[in-house]
Amino acid sequence: MKTIGFIGIGIMGKPMALNLIRAGYSLLVYEKNQASGELVSAGAESFGSCKEIAQNSDVLITMLPDSPDVSEVVFGENGVLQGIKKGSIFVDMSTIAPSTSKEVFDAMQKVGVEALDAPVSGGQVGAESGNLSIMVGGNQSAFDKVLPLFEVMGKSAVLIGDAGAGQMTKACNQMIVGMTIQAVAEAFAIAKKAGVNLEKMREALLGGFAQSRILDLHGQRIIDGNFAPGFKIKLHRKDMNIALEAGKEFSVPLYGSAMVSSHMDAVLAQGDGELDHSAIYLLMEKLAGIGGQFSVGSDQ
Repeated sequence: MKTIGFIGIGIMGKPMALNLIRAGYSLLVYEKNQASGELVSAGAESFGSCKEIAQNSDVLITMLPDSPDVSEVVFGENGVLQGIKKGSIFVDMSTIAPSTSKEVFDAMQKVGVEALDAPVSGGQVGAESGNLSIMVGGNQSAFDKVLPLFEVMGKSAVLIGDAGAGQMTKACNQMIVGMTIQAVAEAFAIAKKAGVNLEKMREALLGGFAQSRILDLHGQRIIDGNFAPGFKIKLHRKDMNIALEAGKEFSVPLYGSAMVSSHMDAVLAQGDGELDHSAIYLLMEKLAGIGGQFSVGSDQ
């Protein structure tokens, strides 16, 4: 566990990687963008391909936007599968389709590598503070070996079950988060139109049964008119589509998830896909006839 490869150093990946460096781990990163330069300045070593990183890593972590990105990094030219060492561990912390996780797991097993699907919840704030919730699918032995790394990046890490179980749990998480944001957005929109003081309402609701982290953090975002991305709505829409595909696979109707996904589609159609997922509120304002114009980091 001495050397950790890390591929995918975006909004979430970069602070996760930094926390590993600060904990004393040797980190290898993909020489691709400005973030890799920042990590090199912090002590990481950069390589020119995923294959090279895999060849030099005891544990290889990926944190990528979607299933095709993970497939490209693993199976593509100069990809992870071409270089990963027998006996090492591959950990995908992206949020992707459970079927893709199972495909990666099977491919890694064939070359003597254990694989874990370990998506996270907690957003950019959780990544920066090392307070992510990590949902893991895979084998117990691999989980036990990687647990010290999870404890650096997160406040909790739970082995849910076999390969793909972590991704299915994350899909359920995103369903709950999406529908809760929808509920908060609707509540704040009707309260605003009725002339209710949103700050006072949020304070009151946080003291009752409606209390939630989403009401706390995203309620404040709505009040401040601050929709700079902690988690981009276009990525949450991708996650909702993963959930809906799982619903089709298992013949489970997901009515609430389908509605929230459609609202996210509408936000993207307006060109606001780069905003935080709490920007569903902007759509609710517009539909209620009380909305203005917003952009990333704008003030109300």
